[in-house]
Amino acid sequence: MSIRIQDGLLSLETKNTLYQIKVDEIGLLRHIYYGRKTKDDMSYLIRQADRGFSGNPYSKKEERRYSTDTLPQEYPTGGAGDYRTPALMAEAGNGSRTCELRFSEARQLQGKKKPEGLPGVRGNKKTAGLEIILRDEVCRLAVHLIYYVFEEQDVITRSVLIENEGDGTIVLNKAASMSIDFFCGAPREVIHFHGRHCMERIPERISIPQGGKLAVGSTRGTSSHHSNPFIILCNRNTTENEGDSWGCMLMYSGNHQEEIGADQTGNVRLVAGIHPDAFRWRLEKGECFQTPEAILSYSNNGLNGLSRNYHRIIREEVIRPQWRQGERPILLNSWEASYFDFDANSLINLAREAKTLGMDMLVLDDGWFGKRDDDTSGLGDWSANEKKLGCTLEELSEQIHGEGLKFGLWVEPEMISEDSDLYRAHPDWALTDPERQPVIGRSQMVLDLSRQDTQDYLYASLISILDRTRIEYIKWDFNRSMANVYSHALPADRQGETAHRFILGVYSLLERLLDRYPDLLIEGCSGGGGRFDAGMLYYTPQIWCSDDTDAIERLEIQRGTSYGYPLSTVGSHVSACPNHQTGRTVPLKTRGVVAQSGTFGYELNPALLSGEEKAEIRDQIKAYRRFYPILAQGDYYRLTEIREENDYAAWMIVSPDRREALVNLVMTHVRANSRFPYLRLQGLDPERLYRAEETGEVVSGAALMSGGYTYDQQNGDYPSIQMHWVSE
Repeated sequence: MSIRIQDGLLSLETKNTLYQIKVDEIGLLRHIYYGRKTKDDMSYLIRQADRGFSGNPYSKKEERRYSTDTLPQEYPTGGAGDYRTPALMAEAGNGSRTCELRFSEARQLQGKKKPEGLPGVRGNKKTAGLEIILRDEVCRLAVHLIYYVFEEQDVITRSVLIENEGDGTIVLNKAASMSIDFFCGAPREVIHFHGRHCMERIPERISIPQGGKLAVGSTRGTSSHHSNPFIILCNRNTTENEGDSWGCMLMYSGNHQEEIGADQTGNVRLVAGIHPDAFRWRLEKGECFQTPEAILSYSNNGLNGLSRNYHRIIREEVIRPQWRQGERPILLNSWEASYFDFDANSLINLAREAKTLGMDMLVLDDGWFGKRDDDTSGLGDWSANEKKLGCTLEELSEQIHGEGLKFGLWVEPEMISEDSDLYRAHPDWALTDPERQPVIGRSQMVLDLSRQDTQDYLYASLISILDRTRIEYIKWDFNRSMANVYSHALPADRQGETAHRFILGVYSLLERLLDRYPDLLIEGCSGGGGRFDAGMLYYTPQIWCSDDTDAIERLEIQRGTSYGYPLSTVGSHVSACPNHQTGRTVPLKTRGVVAQSGTFGYELNPALLSGEEKAEIRDQIKAYRRFYPILAQGDYYRLTEIREENDYAAWMIVSPDRREALVNLVMTHVRANSRFPYLRLQGLDPERLYRAEETGEVVSGAALMSGGYTYDQQNGDYPSIQMHWVSE
């Protein structure tokens, strides 16, 4: 049984892990344990001591060893003597900011429910859950802690529903989705994923600060290029394949914050949720606030083991069912082929070239609508520029389908150009401060999707295209950070709700579109990977990983992405050389090896390729189709450690039945008189013999994992090796 409730001890069990909570004698909900599975009551670990300047609840005023400032808690609050990071900060109608939550009741749940208005891990009617209700009887606040257990994936989800049960107004200044206190034996290091546009999700591994906290996150209105809503805690001796690691991934696409710190006793607290800066949510009598869902996982098989837990849960329970199986289309995107300079004839020529190479789809990128010959105008005016195209959008789609390809289209619905008919008609639909000139990014402003009328306008605009035109794919972009986050539709005392209401509006719009077009494939994008998060993956089963298409840069970007997200979600294409972002030249083979570890496609003009290059692309596409089942459903292993200096990057994917493995190696630094590249493979069956298709060598799984495999010296610029091992 995955959930056990006995004498105030609440245990949630997956196949390999235990998450344990306990109600103490005054109703404080203590976090007891999260780690390797055991059947024991782990509260024996907890000790109490009189710590100076750590106060006591009134009911424990004679017992100075008891302090909320030092005890591990499940959902800590502000103002009541715990000076560590709170998960909840609430303000009562009289201005009091003290909140003291005590246990009220717990009940088991049967069947997974999605958080209201938000994405969530899907589950089914058999998914087991737990609801714990805490109450503050003074300010009449009820806090519902909601957990679901995904046994096979070793995942537990958490979210919080906060309810005003009183007569007055309560203001939430912070409402985190989860908090965990690690007591004794705590993790000592944290890995977070920072970055910038064209260099996203770069892992940084550092010590957890003692006596303070590390706070990472985004206030840009999106999950952002700069700090992904995914964080890992681990021990100092944890490697890719050995040791303990704990993950927390927020299913949210807006402002977020993850806070980690060690207190005076050495215990570690992790709090994650919506970023509290500029967040202020009013709860009137009877109203509720729902936090985003957090996906938690633990592995004692190193960072690779934790990654595979997240890959499985996203593939199996986050991605829309229509896209969990079956091959994704191999596409040619028009952007780097033509930018804004195209018409129907040039697009048809691209389609013909793509078809001869074996591709499935042509995607028309930016520039097809309104007055849009550059990036300074037209956003919001979602009707085709027939003068530029030389035909209607429907006619263009039919011609492309006539060439044997599917048709995809780029849109950026959440944006508005100052030079647009929409802005001239509805300037109040943009996020702008009254009487101030707005901040402009990429010559555009952000459309206020916290408003129902803007959501309705976009829905009507998009379905007018999708109802009339054969479109199988949409690339959904978001190309600036939010500023001037002021809604002209909300009163002054609710402006702190705008950023979150915006994200709810995005989710609502996507939900409506996918209800109408359930087979539509939407690829998420935000200047590349600026909104690469599990919240968007609920609606968009793949996300453009980065606007940087340089294969050598992509090694680092895709490696960082792999810690939390499976290959089947990673938009990755072969681009032209010299690369349009870096000017680097990389062999076509290497570009293909890197791009195959994602949703495969091309960003180039095939007409400019030589016959030899076209033949190589045909071979790449054939190989991708052949290896697709491994790439899409296999177990992923990083073969080079984050802390090691290497002249190469290497990774492998093993089929679920362990009969096949695809091993990839890319040289990033070729040296004279170099050492032999060496890899120790992972995930194979030690009892099987494996044949390398490329060389004919036969080696046991035990030997490949224990002794490893040595490659010949490599020469030239950025050479790569791909080996397919198949069991005998």
